[in-house]
Amino acid sequence: MADSECLSAPGCWAACSNFSRTRQGILLFAEIILCLVILICFGALTSGYSSLSVTEMIFATLFFVVYMCDLHTKIQIINWPWSDFFRTLVAVILYLITSIVVLVERGNHSKIVAGVLGLIPACLFGYDAYITFPLQQQRHTAAPTDPADGPT
Repeated sequence: MADSECLSAPGCWAACSNFSRTRQGILLFAEIILCLVILICFGALTSGYSSLSVTEMIFATLFFVVYMCDLHTKIQIINWPWSDFFRTLVAVILYLITSIVVLVERGNHSKIVAGVLGLIPACLFGYDAYITFPLQQQRHTAAPTDPADGPT
């Protein structure tokens, strides 16, 4: 009963929809859509290539829901920003490897299209990893120093 009241509350919906307008929200939504497109393209080739897109789409959806519902502040046992960074870094590496393997194989035009389209999410995940990493570095400021208290 309490869950249905929270979902119907305008404040809850506004909090959830505000994330989808941020840069991170747009990137995660674009990653989900691109993974779906690549799933269709790679699925036309063989099922082995489509498992990468399914996995990355599930992880991107998980992070989208976690950030959208503000669960990353409630579940603090996991370092969500670093987890998101490593998720995108692994996705870049795996999409690059898969796309290169598909492009190197001799085949029809659908393999070439799937290989080239596989490079697009690699670039998107790479951009996401790039903008996520600097947020993790804590900026240290110099400690204020007092005048020298030594003998004069």
